[in-house]
Amino acid sequence: MAKKAQTSPGPDLAGLEISDLTPLEARAEWTRLAEVIAGHDQRYYQEDAPSVADAEYDALRQRFNAIEARFPELASAASPSRKVGAAPSSRFSKVRHAVPMLSLENAFSGDDVRDFVARIARFLKLSEQEIDFSAEPKIDGLSMSLRYEGGELVTAATRGDGSEGEDVTANIRTLQDVPTRLKGADVPAICEVRGEVYMTKAAFLALNERQMAAGETVFANPRNSAAGSLRQKDPSVTASRPLGFFAYAWGEISARPATTQSGMIAWFERIGFRTNPLTRLCHSAEELIALHRAIEEERAGLDYDIDGVVYKVDRIDWQERLGFVSRTPRWGIAHKFAAEQATTVLRDIEIQVGRTGALTPVGRLDPVGVGGVIVQNVTLHNEDYIRGIGNKGEALREGRDLRINDTVVIQRAGDVIPQVVDVVIDKRPKDAEPFRFPVVCPCALHTEVVREETASGEEGSRARCSGEFACPYQKIEHLKLFVSRRAFDIDGLGEKQIQTFFDREWVREPADIFTLEARNASLKLEDIEGYGATSVANLFAAIAGRRNIALERFVYALGMRHVGETTAQILARGYGSWQVFHDACLKVAASDAVAIAEMDALDQIGDTVIASIGAYFREDHNRGIVDRLIAEVTILDAEKPRANSTVTGKTVVFTGSLERMTREEAKATAERLGAKVSGSVSKKTNIVVAGPGAGSKLAEARKHGVTVLTEDEWLALIGQWGGLVVWQRDARGTHDFREPRLIKRSGT
Repeated sequence: MAKKAQTSPGPDLAGLEISDLTPLEARAEWTRLAEVIAGHDQRYYQEDAPSVADAEYDALRQRFNAIEARFPELASAASPSRKVGAAPSSRFSKVRHAVPMLSLENAFSGDDVRDFVARIARFLKLSEQEIDFSAEPKIDGLSMSLRYEGGELVTAATRGDGSEGEDVTANIRTLQDVPTRLKGADVPAICEVRGEVYMTKAAFLALNERQMAAGETVFANPRNSAAGSLRQKDPSVTASRPLGFFAYAWGEISARPATTQSGMIAWFERIGFRTNPLTRLCHSAEELIALHRAIEEERAGLDYDIDGVVYKVDRIDWQERLGFVSRTPRWGIAHKFAAEQATTVLRDIEIQVGRTGALTPVGRLDPVGVGGVIVQNVTLHNEDYIRGIGNKGEALREGRDLRINDTVVIQRAGDVIPQVVDVVIDKRPKDAEPFRFPVVCPCALHTEVVREETASGEEGSRARCSGEFACPYQKIEHLKLFVSRRAFDIDGLGEKQIQTFFDREWVREPADIFTLEARNASLKLEDIEGYGATSVANLFAAIAGRRNIALERFVYALGMRHVGETTAQILARGYGSWQVFHDACLKVAASDAVAIAEMDALDQIGDTVIASIGAYFREDHNRGIVDRLIAEVTILDAEKPRANSTVTGKTVVFTGSLERMTREEAKATAERLGAKVSGSVSKKTNIVVAGPGAGSKLAEARKHGVTVLTEDEWLALIGQWGGLVVWQRDARGTHDFREPRLIKRSGT
């Protein structure tokens, strides 16, 4: 059967493997996923009406995080990876959390758990055998923070967006599992107990029966019913619906009564809370995996919903050292339960064209339920994948190709669109023919499709339209990036509007957006369906409001390859102003060695980014786009670092072996204090911290007269010795964590 091509511009990048994404495609997919996740968060956390099952949401999050892991320049403070939940509902007054309520990263396999344990051991410079973990079922409910002052419950707040939640104190007081006064003599003056509000399966079924009899809303699952019950304006409604509460964490606390996670769980029980009886202390990755398997087998018999097992480093001082990355702690992870498989029929294969011209085949399936989600599309990645060939030439599905009307086995394993696991050859139609990948692009130009080369000069697996910027698919996707939330973020000008204006040839490059109002006498936007005088006026006002734009947003919006949001922020902070950055880019484009070295000195800016920036500014077409754009906008200078320490604003390079902490921990500490960490030494470097084995970077520091510090001198400079806990070792060489002592050293 002949291929079917998508004829409307726009990619379906969800069908691509993360490893196959180019930086531009990754940026587009990252932006799309951020918007989808934000919508799901609002429906889940605010409206108690999720539109997708947990498995699909987890898959979205996992794909999003995988993209950020492979393209770290995309991450930013505004990223969903650094946010939790959604903004609190306007139906309730707001409560600011004294300590943010964050969420955990997910693991989906035993290897993920082993990697988690290994990462912690490397960070702490310990053996894996020295680290204990507290493990507990992951309750599928509503996260809650209960604040006690003088032992009395004063506030109960939902997680909200992690920083601010909803005040549901009156409703929480109706729960039998939540004490209004804490028991015992060791209750701190201020104590925030955190945990999960849930509804049992039996109570959920009974509630839905009552709701149906009364002709009222029927809840989709126990989690939704618990959240909906708790968010009633009338506390008596909440009281009529049986809700439970498991305590498992804490927020602000004036005096912590235990030194371990497991010790805190035991303390929660002593002061009057219920804790989950399946909580265990484990001593290795294999014990964690075995417990996960045991709890999964017991899952069906539990009277409450769980969707995984949570692992946390048991020692709290080690949790504090490990700290956080974005929205998640390094010291904890949620091991979700396994994906499910299903069998269906592959009815068609469509070709879609992405922003960089990549041709992606997407399979259309007979709808089938997998893990509570109805699936109709499946990623087919590239031509080789359809033929049964992997990225490294290995056989996929034992070399079986995919054909239209094949019966296939699909699996949700963390991707937004499921993977094809296998083909049921016995059910293959007799007239099924191998799929013929297109040799010309389905765009209007019908330009040749070429297979890109790998770094070694071999033919790669990705096929691209050779039309580049002449290809309408690629032009429109660049414009969509420009107006996206993390670029210019123009209210009322989203993908749909950009598509309309592009199709009418009103907007073909970014500067055209800012001349729309001046041209409207002839364009007449008011005549477009869905527009009126008010909406047009609002659009023009929104465009005018973005004529002043932050430098990092502007750099990101240019859409240079390998320059994501984080990279744009680094460049903005490094150069300070558009004029300085622009001049540097022109010099880099002209292969100026000094300008290249200065750019290379910035943290996370390497050869790939520099080459991409140089290539972008060498093109007359690109410089013209930039020149016309900067004539329409004012680019604001970058903000100065807000941290105030002895190293704020200084550029620091770590080299050699560090003995007091790992390189990762040292870098994280420096950045928290407002320093810029670089991977190379230049005249603009302020400090080089050199440990044993320091080589060329130390020589470069001496050459440029840069201040060189030992690790001890660095710790003294940033004031860490006074608070650094050094754990004694006993005769057996194991850590004695009963008597920590504070060490302060003078000199080196």
